[in-house]
Amino acid sequence: MNDKSKFPEVTIYTDGACTGNPGPGGYGAVLLFNGHRREISAAYRRTTNNRMELMAIISALKALKKKCRVNLFTDSQYIADSINKGWALRWKKNSWKRSRTEKAQNIDLWEKLLDLLEKHQVKVQWVRGHAGEAGNEKADALATAAIRTANFLVDETYEKNNSHSDRS
Repeated sequence: MNDKSKFPEVTIYTDGACTGNPGPGGYGAVLLFNGHRREISAAYRRTTNNRMELMAIISALKALKKKCRVNLFTDSQYIADSINKGWALRWKKNSWKRSRTEKAQNIDLWEKLLDLLEKHQVKVQWVRGHAGEAGNEKADALATAAIRTANFLVDETYEKNNSHSDRS
């Protein structure tokens, strides 16, 4: 048995959305495994689009009960590049600095995501948003529907760190 066949293969589509950036936001994730489908979504009263993109992936990976091979599709170039080009790992190695003077954004979520990426074999692929990719369109619909429910959670880290300024 080769290493690839040891772990179940899961396909995940994720998306985040905000009405205003920052503003009310939501995320959606679609997990596909062996003919089964699971959908996850949530909304936050004050957050950013990038935080929702990250939370979508974190929630989807947390939903996996054991180590998996994951094909992850996101329309966030920020997420895809930060993972695939090693930016996020470099930020972590450099005490969460993007440069000598600039601190990385969304550190709390990147820490969680990097930990989860170590638990699975994840291939991150960027897809163009709103281009008819069924999984991405469904994740987007889940994210926007979550916002419309107005059943908001509190993004405590974001709200605590951005009570006076809104950047990330």
